[in-house]
Amino acid sequence: MNADYLMTIGLVLGLFSIPAMLSSYAEARVPRGSMAAFILAGALIVYAYSQNPQRYAVAQLPNVVVTVIADIIK
Repeated sequence: MNADYLMTIGLVLGLFSIPAMLSSYAEARVPRGSMAAFILAGALIVYAYSQNPQRYAVAQLPNVVVTVIADIIK
């Protein structure tokens, strides 16, 4: 799988797991599923960065995400 896809999946998964963790903490539940998703997202981001470190600067991440979405739509 392309490193750009892994980076995008990791970013989206991490973005969606944060509200789930906050909801679990607010309801005094253990955030097992959302914490597992957050750890998986971090692992995907680290793996994608290790595969292609020169491409991923913070300023270029929006371009990477838009490129992946455009590739999926196309």
